[in-house]
Amino acid sequence: MDDYLSQLRWMPQTGLLDGLDDRVMNALALRRRESSMAQRFMVLSAFISLGGGALAGISMSEAAVAARPLSPFAPAMALAPSALLDPR
Repeated sequence: MDDYLSQLRWMPQTGLLDGLDDRVMNALALRRRESSMAQRFMVLSAFISLGGGALAGISMSEAAVAARPLSPFAPAMALAPSALLDPR
């Protein structure tokens, strides 16, 4: 665009900017199509991910169970790497 304007300043030509509007409108239409296709692709990938997660959740053979209660003799901090770290 800067080249076109600098050429217009030095020697105005009648056909210099003739196709500019068409090129700009074609570029805008192309961006709109690409944006639409990208949005469709994102929706498709979201459905595939949700479907895969649902399929994995359904196919689990084990039922969810609550954790076993801690023994009274176990340290209070069950995830501590050593019983020496127990604050009691």
